Amino acid sequence: MTENESGNRKETSRNPILKEILSWIEVLAIAVVIALFCNNVIIANSTVPTGSMENTIMQKDRVIGSRLSYTFGEPERGDIAIFKFGWICNHCKVAMGEGTAPEVCPHCGKSINHPKTLYYLKRTIGVPGDVVEIKAEGSISQSELSQDLPGLDASKGAEAQLVTAAVYVNGEKLTEDYLKEPMLYTGDMRFEVPEGCYFFLGDNRNASLDARYWEESYISKDKIIAKVLFRYFPHPSVLH
Repeated sequence: MTENESGNRKETSRNPILKEILSWIEVLAIAVVIALFCNNVIIANSTVPTGSMENTIMQKDRVIGSRLSYTFGEPERGDIAIFKFGWICNHCKVAMGEGTAPEVCPHCGKSINHPKTLYYLKRTIGVPGDVVEIKAEGSISQSELSQDLPGLDASKGAEAQLVTAAVYVNGEKLTEDYLKEPMLYTGDMRFEVPEGCYFFLGDNRNASLDARYWEESYISKDKIIAKVLFRYFPHPSVLH
């Protein structure tokens, strides 16, 4: 040990305030490392930007998901999952949708150097090998809808009848008591979920941009981040 090093250590030991500051810095550094580890390996903390999962999860709710659920297991039908969907321009902050970011943002025209990942949160409806079908099933009056939806003809009156739809998986109708309201029928649909992929829909089925409308209807396992377990703000609750 040099003479200078010895002098520095003595100076530090003589200064209790400096020792206290260094101690707090050490504690904060450890806390940051633990928080980063937990947020990247154990949990996923997300704020829900839209109402596509209402009334299960409301817009601006904050939720916690378990990354370990899908590290050591597979998504199951009925799970609410967080997954990578697309990208967000680092300049104009506009979410551009599916896939990998191009070199130039089509919205603002600037080069995309560090695009942010666009995450979606939806319910798992189909797992690998499933055949998911959407068929007409019943009707409701327009007045029974809880929200104003684009494309509805108000001139037909509140009692105009609208065709509703149901989801079938492998020939069996799903019981979807989590839906905000009956799903309106927009045509027969059929999806065959490939191996290693999953099929997702929103609980607010009439106002959800989900697998029915994506260019690629299936999300691969490597893009699925976490299983949502509970909401912690503003109304704490376990989610199913």
